[in-house]
Amino acid sequence: MSEFDANTLEAPVAIAVLTHIVRSIVDDAEAVNVSSGPGKGDKILLEVRVGPGDLGRVIGRRGRTAQSIRTVVRAAAANDDVDVDVDFVDA
Repeated sequence: MSEFDANTLEAPVAIAVLTHIVRSIVDDAEAVNVSSGPGKGDKILLEVRVGPGDLGRVIGRRGRTAQSIRTVVRAAAANDDVDVDVDFVDA
């Protein structure tokens, strides 16, 4: 994962929480990459890329794990006073 400067990000708490959760789920924690950018409307889009074979672990059965991650990260983004969308991208 590329290092990020928490002072320059728009949602540092949400990114830190998302990175921690995803790294604890996957086999290759070093391959996790979270990037942020503009989303729809006023939201910030957080894109998560993981190593080969780990995307299934992050999404989970019927998307339950992914939805739970999104819920927790949106709650963490409240500390940043922003709205976020989380997207899991196949790298």
